[in-house]
Amino acid sequence: MKLVTFDDGKVGRFSEDEVVHEWDVPSMRAVFEADAAPRVVAEHQLKDVKLRAPIVPKKFFHTAGNFREHEEESKNVEWSHEIAPWIVFFQNVDAIVGPDEPVVYPEHLTAELDYELELAVVISKAGKWFSPEEAADYIGGYVIFNDVTARDIQRREMRSGVFSFCKAIDTFCPLGPWIVTPDEIPDPHDLAMELRVNGEARQVSHSKNMSVTIPEILSHYSPLGYSAGDVVSTGTVSGVAGFSDDPASLYLKPGDVMEAEIERIGVLRNPVISWQEAHG
Repeated sequence: MKLVTFDDGKVGRFSEDEVVHEWDVPSMRAVFEADAAPRVVAEHQLKDVKLRAPIVPKKFFHTAGNFREHEEESKNVEWSHEIAPWIVFFQNVDAIVGPDEPVVYPEHLTAELDYELELAVVISKAGKWFSPEEAADYIGGYVIFNDVTARDIQRREMRSGVFSFCKAIDTFCPLGPWIVTPDEIPDPHDLAMELRVNGEARQVSHSKNMSVTIPEILSHYSPLGYSAGDVVSTGTVSGVAGFSDDPASLYLKPGDVMEAEIERIGVLRNPVISWQEAHG
């Protein structure tokens, strides 16, 4: 199934005939928190609704350093700390935006706006202290995440070994376009991944390149405790602007359009607009 949030916060699923079946639940988190199956209360054509971010979790867990190809490309720049596996930090859930919603470029804060394509996992139920072998019971679905990052802010934060502000600014968390349930993705480690800017491929990789598996990630973070509907990212792939040979030519700018695509999930599209356009 593909699970969607749309219009003013309605939720449901859409079928192959592109009909959205609206459910009688108040939010997508409530879908995962509920014990009973939701009831269909209305039907809409997909073309007639406005898709929103499919879920706003209680907690959003970030994974850094999982794709070692990204760690290798980071050696092109002089970071004060290495990008090590098992780095975990939390996202500001108020920064979440959905498909086709703009990422606002805060020119007064950063001159180095970058993209990061990631596969993210939605947690199906509350739990803690479980093994990798038990992790499948906690996977409710998969979603595309674009971990927008201000690299100049990140460099300053990395001096302490901790970074968060650079990724948590308002609108820096595109998520979507929907949640795909595990029955449609039998192997999440067998998915092609690509991020494009204005149609040009920037990040091209594959989920098989993770250094640790999704069950291992979910188990490793489980001592922190999950709530139903939490989101866990799995790290970005190589090809970010900031670690390229010519970052200045590749950093995002107002007018750019990002398309984050993962096989079997779909395409998450977001334009970049200026602070002036967004706020005056």
